Amino acid sequence: MQLPKLQKVSSRPKKKKILLLSDDLRMHSGVGTMSREIVFGTIDKYDWVQVGGAIKHPDNGKIVDMNQAVREETGVEDASLKIYPIDGYGSQEIVRQLLVEEKPDAILHYTDPRFWIWLYQMEHEIRQQCPIFYYNIWDDLPYPRWNEPYYESCDLIMNISKQTHNIVQNVCQNKPRTDWDSTYIPHGINEKYFYPVKDEKELLELNKMKSELFDKKDIEFSMLYINRNIRRKMTSDTIMAFKTFADRLPKEKRDKTAFVLHTQPVDNNGTDLPAVAAELCPDLNIIFSTEKLDNKHMNYLYNICDVTINLASNEGFGLGTCESLMCGTPIIVNVTGGLQDQCGFKLKDKHITYQDYKEIESLHDWRKWENNEDLTHGEWVKPVWPRTRSVQGSVPTPFIMDDRVDWVDVADALRYWYDKSPEERKEAGLLGHEFVTGDDGMMSARHMSELFIDHMETAFEKWTPRKSYEVHEV
Repeated sequence: MQLPKLQKVSSRPKKKKILLLSDDLRMHSGVGTMSREIVFGTIDKYDWVQVGGAIKHPDNGKIVDMNQAVREETGVEDASLKIYPIDGYGSQEIVRQLLVEEKPDAILHYTDPRFWIWLYQMEHEIRQQCPIFYYNIWDDLPYPRWNEPYYESCDLIMNISKQTHNIVQNVCQNKPRTDWDSTYIPHGINEKYFYPVKDEKELLELNKMKSELFDKKDIEFSMLYINRNIRRKMTSDTIMAFKTFADRLPKEKRDKTAFVLHTQPVDNNGTDLPAVAAELCPDLNIIFSTEKLDNKHMNYLYNICDVTINLASNEGFGLGTCESLMCGTPIIVNVTGGLQDQCGFKLKDKHITYQDYKEIESLHDWRKWENNEDLTHGEWVKPVWPRTRSVQGSVPTPFIMDDRVDWVDVADALRYWYDKSPEERKEAGLLGHEFVTGDDGMMSARHMSELFIDHMETAFEKWTPRKSYEVHEV
């Protein structure tokens, strides 16, 4: 008698499926980039379905099967990723449809909570079926009390900065801890794409790119701006800072400095940067890098420049400066929001933790912190404290601090790095690389993926479905 062939049965348990609501992970926005790192870094543990948002999505209405592409990229044989591209960020109808069709084990949403009011309005409906996780970017004080019902609609809140974590803790201080959790998980930069260039072949390519970027000029010192050209990012102020710095140099030295702006030169939400440069500093080397660069050439750009700058008036994290540190290039940052974390601040020689922010609240008050001998920072950064703080607001955001630096202080920070030798700048930058890739900074993609898995698994273990109805005594 011929026996039936035995079928190979996998001993691996079925993976949980997570529905991600965020920017389409194929996009080059900060949220899109981090969404990709989260999904790709955890694809061995979870199956993923994304509602991929965009202002106006070219693939709206399609369903994109990403399985093969992800398997080739990650080497995970059973990787599963499906994208539902949409205009905007989604709707209750889409989520209801996907709860039925995809049956996710959790919903993870990411970016500003104001984009998800429609989601929070149906949280009781969702939490009868699965938990809600949130990757929170809120970046500044005063404490946003109006966010309390949004935060409390989530089973797990993962915060991108130490200050953000404290904000959630403060706003939700009366919420029972048995029903939700909040933790600190900074953005993670992929070491595969961003690193100090040492390989001889890559150095040849880098130097060729450098020659083309500077039009074969003999540039001895250069500054890089990598943010979007919008008002909050203080783009024009960076130009004025560079002008103030350069004007203090002899002409022969000034001609060997350059400012590279990798951004849209003209933006309706910002300004006309070529007009600013032409009128205010026509004799300076201000270079607009407008070509979309892949990861390889972005890595080269960070390695080419001597310092990267971010003066954003409030900033959840600051991907550009963190990528710069990953490449071993020093930074100049505004002491606000999540940029504080990249500074490697210590109090009495001990790294500041997210628990410390319960007392600190923020380091943005220069009168309290700038010359405080107990406060030190990493050798890889020249922090610039805000000189003015105003309370701005709108209908959805009644108030938030607008932390603005003085461009003269920024010029001084530029001079600090200029006066260092190339070897000293490189040494400082490599210390920054060690910080963001190590367990003190935890800003690598590896750290982020591990932390996501750890905290989401804990949340899964703690979670119990909501009851359809609750009885209340009146």
